[in-house]
Amino acid sequence: MDSQNTYWQDRAALEWQVELGVTDAILDAPLDRYDLEPAPAKPAAVAEPTAPVPRPEVDPVAVAHAAAAAASDLPALAAAMAAYEHCEIKRGARNAVFADGHPDARVMIVGEAPGREEDRAGKPFVGQAGQMLDRMLAAIDLGRAHVNRTRAVYITNVMPWRPPSNRTPDADEIAMMLPFLHRHIQLADPQIIVLMGNTPCQALLGQKGITTLRGNWTEVLGKPCLPMFHPAYLLRNTAAKREAWADLLSLNARLKT
Repeated sequence: MDSQNTYWQDRAALEWQVELGVTDAILDAPLDRYDLEPAPAKPAAVAEPTAPVPRPEVDPVAVAHAAAAAASDLPALAAAMAAYEHCEIKRGARNAVFADGHPDARVMIVGEAPGREEDRAGKPFVGQAGQMLDRMLAAIDLGRAHVNRTRAVYITNVMPWRPPSNRTPDADEIAMMLPFLHRHIQLADPQIIVLMGNTPCQALLGQKGITTLRGNWTEVLGKPCLPMFHPAYLLRNTAAKREAWADLLSLNARLKT
């Protein structure tokens, strides 16, 4: 075959490849792919992330028991309560409300929970209900700041934080704070405990119905205990002040024995 025929054949083959879409020549000679070095191994596939291992559930009541038991005095108990992080009520409160009055008083008053004024001040019973309480106590010569220690009172609440919208704490929230309250009573060691309202009766007596419970002496942690109407209830129901006065007289009589 002469060179002229080879030229035209090569040109025809080239034009055919161009029509097929070939635009670039890669090599001058055929490539024997069987003689190439083996391709490097692909990196191992990244394992799918495993589901996180669930953390063991925390028992908030057990945590409260341990924290309360470790408190050797009232300042340590106040610090332990302020550091407790398992009660959701705490997240919406401004301050922890621990106690007020004389810690060595003969009478320990347990209320329900702080209100707006108590949340601001960081002390229990400082709003209208607190002013009513002070007047009630003064009527039988008691007071949180009484110069005579034997006539002083010590005041705390079941809940150290203000519940949202002043709602009543639920059973789970009360259960979390009960170990702290028990330890509070043990450390303060009062002679008499006064429970003001349904929430402290539920917490320490396991009972509700303050209209039935009030005025009836019972026992809490080995100490005489008197349920009474909460002062906030008396502000709304002035007719109940007669029963509250009878309860105050009963308390005063017990202090004289």
